[in-house]
Amino acid sequence: MKIYNSLTRRKEEFVPLEQGKVKMYACGITVSGEAHVGHGFQAILYDIFRKFLEKQGYQVTYARNYTDVDDKIIARSLETGIPADEYAKMMIQKIDAVMQKLDVGEPTLWLKATENIGNIISFIQELIEKGHAYPAENGDVYFDVDAFPAYGQLSGRDKEDMLDGVRVENDDCKKHPYDFALWKAAKPGEISWDSPWGKGRPGWHIECSAMNRAAFGDRIDIHGGGRDLIFPHHENEIAQTEALTGKRFANYWLHNGLIKVNGQKMSKSLGNSLLLEDLLKSYSCEAIKFALLSKGYRGDVNITDELFPDAEKTLTRFYGLILAAEQAFPKEEGGYEPIDKAFDEAMSDDFNTALALSDLFGDFKEVSRLLAANDPAARRMTNQIKRTYSLLGLFKMDAAEYLKTYSPKEDIPEDVKKVAEERFRARLEKDWKKSDELRETLKGMGYAVKDAKDGYTLTKI
Repeated sequence: MKIYNSLTRRKEEFVPLEQGKVKMYACGITVSGEAHVGHGFQAILYDIFRKFLEKQGYQVTYARNYTDVDDKIIARSLETGIPADEYAKMMIQKIDAVMQKLDVGEPTLWLKATENIGNIISFIQELIEKGHAYPAENGDVYFDVDAFPAYGQLSGRDKEDMLDGVRVENDDCKKHPYDFALWKAAKPGEISWDSPWGKGRPGWHIECSAMNRAAFGDRIDIHGGGRDLIFPHHENEIAQTEALTGKRFANYWLHNGLIKVNGQKMSKSLGNSLLLEDLLKSYSCEAIKFALLSKGYRGDVNITDELFPDAEKTLTRFYGLILAAEQAFPKEEGGYEPIDKAFDEAMSDDFNTALALSDLFGDFKEVSRLLAANDPAARRMTNQIKRTYSLLGLFKMDAAEYLKTYSPKEDIPEDVKKVAEERFRARLEKDWKKSDELRETLKGMGYAVKDAKDGYTLTKI
C-alpha cells in the first residue's frame, strides 16, 4: 500500500520499521472546549487508518493524546473558577462521551500531558545536556533552533518566515526570537509542577515528543494530525526528538485537511464552529461519517447546508435496498468478493475513502437491478457491503431500525413510492418507454420525479 508522506511530499510504499507491526501516533484534542466537527473528522480518520492497517494484517499500536494543560485550559479555569486539572478531566469526560456517540474506536494507548510530567522533564534535561536547549533567567526553558540545522524540513519554512503566525513571548529571555518554549515558569495562581528550573508546566510541543518516546522508543512509523499542525507543532516535534536521538523520528507524516463552513475556515472568532453534540442531534453518526469521508482525507471539507442532509438521504436509499434484499432473501448468507477487493484497492492508495464510497453507487445500482430480477445475488452483495464498509463505520445498524430512526420525514403516499420504484427499475433496465409512461403516471398523481446518479427525488407539484 502507498501513503502520502508530508515530509517527502510524495506517495511512498509503506514499509514498517518492524515487519508486521506498526507504531502510530495522532495528535488529539486540547481540552479547553467542546469537541467540534474538525476534532471528529480527525478522530474518525486515524481510527479508520488503524483499522485498515489491521485488515492488511499489521499489528497496530495506536496512541492518541489529550493536551490537558496549556494556556487556553488555564484561561478557562480562571473564567469558570474550576481548578485547571478538574476542568480538564471534566472536558475529557464530555469529549469521550461524544466520540462514543460518533462511534470512534478507542486507541491502544491514551496519553495525557499531566501524566507524563516526569518524562517531559527528563526529555528537556537531556536536550539541555546535548546543547539543544537552554534555561532562561525567568525560569522558562527554550529549544535553541539554531542548534538544529535541519529545522524547517517538514514545513519548508526558513528562519525569515518562521515567526509568521507564531505567537512570540518573552523575547528578552531568548537567544533568538524563533526559539520556542519547552518549559514555562508558573505565574501566580497557575497549575504547576516542581522542576530543576523552578515551578512550571510543559510547553505545548514537548509533550508529544516526550510521550511518544516513553510509549514507543526513539522512532515510530506514522505520525498524524491536521494540516494546521505542520507548523509549528510538528516541525517542533521533529526538532526536539531528532536533536535528542539523532534518528529519524517518524517515517511517515500524515496530515488531514481542515473543515470549512460555506467556504470559510471554521473558527470560534467567526462564530461558525459546529459542535459534534449538536450535529448528532440532527444526523446519524453514519451520515456524518459518509459526508466527511466522501472527499480524500488530505483535502478540506466544505460544510454546506446540504452536505449532511444529502448524506442522510443517500444512506436512507442504500439502507432501503439492504432491507429489501434481506426481506427478499432472508436465508442467503454468502458474500461478494469483488466488493471487498475494490475497497482494499481504493484504501491501499493513500486511504482513498472517496473512491471507496463512490464505488457504492454502482454497487447499489446493481443490487436494485438484481432485486428486480429476483436474483439472490442482491443479498450476497448487501451482505458484503455491510461487512466491508463497517470498517468506515457504515451500515452497522439494523436496516429497518435505521430507516425508522433516520429516514427524512416525507408525506409521500405508499402508492406513489411504489410507482416511483417501478419507474426506477425500468430505467435500470433501459426500458425508456415504460419509464416515460410511469413519469406521466406520477405527474397524474401530483408528483414530479427528478433523476440523480444514485436514484431519484419526488416533489409534490
